[in-house]
Amino acid sequence: MKRLFLTIFLIPTLVFSQTNFEKADKLFNQEKYAAAKPFYESVLNDNPTNLKVIENLGDIEIHLKNWDKAIFYYQSLKKLKPSEANYYYKYGGALGLKSQAGGKWVAIRLIGDMKESFEKAISLNPKHIEARWAMIEYYLQVPGLFGGSEKKAQRYVNELMTLSPVDGYLAKGRIDEYFERYKSAERNYIKAIEVGGSKITYERLASLYKVKLMQPEKAIKVLEEYKDRNKS
Repeated sequence: MKRLFLTIFLIPTLVFSQTNFEKADKLFNQEKYAAAKPFYESVLNDNPTNLKVIENLGDIEIHLKNWDKAIFYYQSLKKLKPSEANYYYKYGGALGLKSQAGGKWVAIRLIGDMKESFEKAISLNPKHIEARWAMIEYYLQVPGLFGGSEKKAQRYVNELMTLSPVDGYLAKGRIDEYFERYKSAERNYIKAIEVGGSKITYERLASLYKVKLMQPEKAIKVLEEYKDRNKS
């Protein structure tokens, strides 16, 4: 009889929780992050170890630029499931965003944990492409005094070339663009288009033409070529 009463009383809670989760997911998928947040928080109150809800709340805080809250959620994910590479990647990314917003001294305090998180993601998932991109940006952005180095960034470019040639060429182009080797960047972005042909490959080349080479007509031509190739 006691079990029956417990079941009866639990049913409304479970239904309410499920409804909130569905509402939250729908809003999240529509990129209505601020609206989705309270529904996810309600679900988390009932189920504080729901990994998907915690991850989505972390992602929401990233979109809302609440870096500390995002860090808290991703840190919770690492503790709950320390074998998941993506949680370390997202945690490192949140630290990176906080360091950019907080200035030099905040960055100095966080760069060690950031690097360690991306390296951990790669060790847990040797095929993790995004973490390698993060390491490339890390070595480009961090001053040489703290370990920044084109040579170190290039190591991850080489790994990307093996895992995903299109990412490899995009990464080569990114490094060339960073060091203002624009002709070399152009060649690598064209190679990325030839190998992959995804929207982002065309956008990178178009951005190079428009922003760095001051050739907006070429940028327009590149984007039109993408549209022509992908007509239904």
